[in-house]
Amino acid sequence: MSNTRGDPMGTEPGHTAALLVNRRGQYLLHLRDAYKPIFDPGTWSLPGGALEGDETPEEGIARELLEETGLVIEGMTRFMVIDDTTVFLGSWEGDPSRLPVTEGIMFAFFDVATTAYLTIAPWAAEVLARHRGDGTVRVRRTVPNVVGVHLYLERDGRILLGLRHPDAEFAPLTHHFLAGHCERESAVACLVREAREEAGLEIDAADVELAHVVHAHGPRPRLQLVFRAARWRGEPRLLEPDKCVSWDWWPLDALPDPMVGYAREAIDGIRTGRHYTELGWP
Repeated sequence: MSNTRGDPMGTEPGHTAALLVNRRGQYLLHLRDAYKPIFDPGTWSLPGGALEGDETPEEGIARELLEETGLVIEGMTRFMVIDDTTVFLGSWEGDPSRLPVTEGIMFAFFDVATTAYLTIAPWAAEVLARHRGDGTVRVRRTVPNVVGVHLYLERDGRILLGLRHPDAEFAPLTHHFLAGHCERESAVACLVREAREEAGLEIDAADVELAHVVHAHGPRPRLQLVFRAARWRGEPRLLEPDKCVSWDWWPLDALPDPMVGYAREAIDGIRTGRHYTELGWP
């Protein structure tokens, strides 16, 4: 399942999921890989994924189930929409251990009592709770936040932004900061590494200061740290052309369109002296 679900930029459901229940009232859950840069790593979730091309949600969930489980489920109905996902309800009476596992670790049926002790993706737990209608499925609210770092470079009243590749998983053909996700490193170390790897820019950690923070809501919340570099060496170069097709300096009073929403909010915050922005929170 893509890691873009719940993106504040989106308005229509772009993902689908299947809630499959057997006659004993057990739910078919999918254990996702841990320690991978995927959505909901290391949790039990529902089979499904992102729509492709002009697919309808019905077409998308049929394809995803076939790809992930080898199943063709007749008679599924729309159950609910959560975040950016249309959830379909259906029934299946088979043996999960016989399903092909093309993604993740395994499939298994669980009764309601057992789900209370599983690490379930929060959005999936909410779906189960809604289906039961009695609050017996415990929704775990402790969710790791993804930490992103972003480079704010300003020169002569212009800011450096990249146009993302049309095949990029996140924000294709949209302007954005030079950015990346923290791995096993500090945020500043990540920023220095990403600047070198993505654009050939050399930045000293001592020349970096935190300029703005955006906390974006979603099934997996994201803490976006925007750092300003006072000095750097080199001119931006396209070192990862599969992710970014151009680097350009844009006037602060004439930012490009389209542009990643939280990046625009961060630039506005920096210009007005605001240090923190929340997006999408109830």
